[in-house]
Amino acid sequence: MANEVDTASPYVQLSRAQWSELRKNTPLTLTADELEELRGVDDPINLAEVTDIYLPLTRLLNLHFTGARERSRALNTFLGASQRPAPYILGIAGSVAVGKSTTARLLHTLLARWPEHPRVELITTDSFLYPNKVLTEKDIMHRKGFPESYDRRALVRFVADVKAGLPEVTAPVYSHLEYDIVPGAAQVVHRPDILIVEGLNVLQPAPPTALAVNDYFDFSIYVDAKVEHIRNWYVDRFHKLRRTAFEDPKSYFKYLAELSAEEATTFAENVWRDINERNLVENIVPTRGRAGLVLYKGADHSIQRLRLRRI
Repeated sequence: MANEVDTASPYVQLSRAQWSELRKNTPLTLTADELEELRGVDDPINLAEVTDIYLPLTRLLNLHFTGARERSRALNTFLGASQRPAPYILGIAGSVAVGKSTTARLLHTLLARWPEHPRVELITTDSFLYPNKVLTEKDIMHRKGFPESYDRRALVRFVADVKAGLPEVTAPVYSHLEYDIVPGAAQVVHRPDILIVEGLNVLQPAPPTALAVNDYFDFSIYVDAKVEHIRNWYVDRFHKLRRTAFEDPKSYFKYLAELSAEEATTFAENVWRDINERNLVENIVPTRGRAGLVLYKGADHSIQRLRLRRI
């Protein structure tokens, strides 16, 4: 593998087979039943994917976590401080329907089974979307998911407080069923070893003189695939949701459950073209180069190759 590294490039490109070899002796601590609970809608991930891709990834993150802790201890020694090491923060970015939520849930489960970091928390940036009422007042309801639809300052403040080691930090709660922030609900994060932050725009740079949420990341992952593949996955997922979650009386999208299959396809393709693909091309893909690791998926959702930043 060393012969394939371009020493002039900050990245190393790895095939699935090469990456899988880096698992070493990392044990599989996940069962098929547990994986079934973690996978997303219309995500065909299996234990082979976990073994080939996610076990080497958790080994890398465990080594990275250990290194970050050592650097933190060294700095505290230099400063004469006795504070505990700061939580390790991992960012996961990518398009709607690309499978980043499954990646986040898998890593949340697998990383917590390493003895060095049993306390792992997961937060999604959906929790920091403005409530629908505010989006309507700002006349950007049609741009929900675009960078301006998030309370960026609240998100940065939340991650900064976690990184600072505060005993408790709270975040709002978002309901995908109701398509809105849940009034009065909160997710409380209790000084984790690792915090995973998953969302569309977590690698967005900050405005001048401000801090971005990724300024607090220790490592970041971008889940990638060809646009046409993601579009197909989005439409397929839409059909499955139409036959399941959308039929719930509390669902914001209940009216879509009444569409015919043809109408549903047309609706989903229009939403993808006018909203999700625009957001992907304009805002999400341009941040891919900021990630420490890029996972490239094939048409069948499996990860075919990886790009790891080494410098």
